[in-house]
Amino acid sequence: MKKLYTLVLILFIARASFGQLGVKYDPTIQSTKSMQYFKPKGNLFVGDCIPFSKDGVYYYYWLLDSAHHKSLNGLGGHQWALSKSDDLKTWKQYPLVLKIDEPWEKSICTGSVVFYKGKYYAFYATRLINDGKVNEQLSYAISADGVNFEKQKPNPFYTSAPGYSKRDFRDPKVFVDEKTGEFHLFVSSWQENTVMKNNGGALVHLSSKDLKNWTVHEPILTGQASTPECPDYFLWKGWYYLVYSDNSNTSYVKSKKPYGPWEEPRYQALNEDWSNVVKTAEFKNDRRIAAAWVPSRWEGKDSNGEVFGGNSLFREVIQEADGTLDTRFPAEMVPETGEAINSKPIADLQATLLNANSLTINSPGGVGAAHIEGVPLNCRITLEIEPLGANEEYGIYLRAREKADGGYQLNFSANNKNVELGNTSIQAVDGLNKTIKVDIVMKDGIIDVDIDHKRTIINRTYEQNGNFLWFYAKHGKVNFKSINIYPLKED
Repeated sequence: MKKLYTLVLILFIARASFGQLGVKYDPTIQSTKSMQYFKPKGNLFVGDCIPFSKDGVYYYYWLLDSAHHKSLNGLGGHQWALSKSDDLKTWKQYPLVLKIDEPWEKSICTGSVVFYKGKYYAFYATRLINDGKVNEQLSYAISADGVNFEKQKPNPFYTSAPGYSKRDFRDPKVFVDEKTGEFHLFVSSWQENTVMKNNGGALVHLSSKDLKNWTVHEPILTGQASTPECPDYFLWKGWYYLVYSDNSNTSYVKSKKPYGPWEEPRYQALNEDWSNVVKTAEFKNDRRIAAAWVPSRWEGKDSNGEVFGGNSLFREVIQEADGTLDTRFPAEMVPETGEAINSKPIADLQATLLNANSLTINSPGGVGAAHIEGVPLNCRITLEIEPLGANEEYGIYLRAREKADGGYQLNFSANNKNVELGNTSIQAVDGLNKTIKVDIVMKDGIIDVDIDHKRTIINRTYEQNGNFLWFYAKHGKVNFKSINIYPLKED
């Protein structure tokens, strides 16, 4: 009896100690306004996102991060949070829907949700330590309302597929074949014994009709240089899309058939360095809204690399006739602004004012410039840029100082089809030799840019906080028109 009492006491202490490691999250104090650039209050962050929708409601599941992936000895300690909206403007925040309940659960990792025959199924990976080694294994939970989930047993229900890594076996994307009732999973992993040693990244394809017995099919994707993380898969207007991330940068392939053959799009609009592991969900009127997260920078330095966890990020996804995808700001999620400020430009070098909010720069032999002073740190800037003939480059300096010192350069190169924002860039941007509309949001440490409602680029910034906005053009003539600056309203 004494031994039993001692054992119970030990287990109680162990659970109490573990409970102290759990992350406290209070949904009642979180913002219920637009979730664009959202970060939970306190020393908490947004990690990988799991968007889902049903009956016109957007379910935004996301990983709650507390220490930039350092919790539970660096294994993450992540749990699923939930925010819901039926208009993308106002949101309801919920308590954690998938929590760490057992000491062996070192992280409730990324996954996906599907609705089938009156139930919500959430598939995810559980990170654990087995025989002293880190493993990732598959788990799932069921809910009647998409909010209150019950983990199913055995848990985990699947450990690893033959010929694939046990360490990298995560991020299951689930869908159901409505004709057969068969559940399908695409799982991020690494193939062992590949022909090319450094190209083992693959998406394992599993299927089951009873969620107990699973069949391993040929992988849906192979030959990747890293484990292809956080896959997404959907049919939209006649095209099948397979989305995946390589070291957090998102790519996709497309096909007219469910499992390929896959083809590369003309450009990768989902691939923004500071928009991590993009996944999508349908929304009203046949729209698709993508969710991602903006990572933090190590030690808050502009020159340092990213660390796990940051702010939420949303994009509206647009489909072109050949299936290529574009991205733009979701109109409902642009932060609220006040009235436009009086922002008459000052012509500095080879520049001429056209009216109170437009100017032209004509600098065939060098660089011309103009500026606006007194720009709020947090604001929205809209304008049109019209290149008149060939030029080497044109653009804007944001949060700069006098003489365009410091700040973050937003640079457009039509010849190279390249756009740079500070120390990040996007490629294969068409139409930079024509008039483009540019929409810029600067909010706290984030600068986000919508280019002609077709491409987007974002960066995490910390150190430059000037109040000058500079315009420039090199070796050419460029009009900057309809310049408006709106201060953001406080949350």
